[in-house]
Amino acid sequence: MGMSAGGGGRGKGPRRRARPQSEINVTPLVDVMLVLLIIFMVTSPMMTSGVNVDLPKSDAKPVNSDTKPITVSIKADGSLYLGDNEVSPEQLIDQLKAASANDPTHRIFVRGDAHIDYGQVMKVMGQITSGGFTHVALLAQQPPSGGN
Repeated sequence: MGMSAGGGGRGKGPRRRARPQSEINVTPLVDVMLVLLIIFMVTSPMMTSGVNVDLPKSDAKPVNSDTKPITVSIKADGSLYLGDNEVSPEQLIDQLKAASANDPTHRIFVRGDAHIDYGQVMKVMGQITSGGFTHVALLAQQPPSGGN
């Protein structure tokens, strides 16, 4: 009546196979994501290029970039242009004040021909700054980015 000598009833009846799991095991996925997160956190500060500089603090107002700058051009023959209109050196300050609505912080760009005397460009810039304008800058053309 007993049991067969095979031990514990093994071999009797149909064998049960282990069912395949239909769930995703997320533990390895989480492990991989955490390792990638750590790698990116460590390497991202190293990816910024440049020289480390401790910049000074300033209370200066940001550059007024909402207004269109006024362009003063000096051609090779020495003639002055305010925008596209020719202007005499005597009228330059009055025309600038009218174009900027008497705003001394309005941006003014000075463009000088490459073959003009440097002193003439500095004379026009001095005339503009002595007229009370504080944001005067020189414009230059970028050289072509090709091999020489």
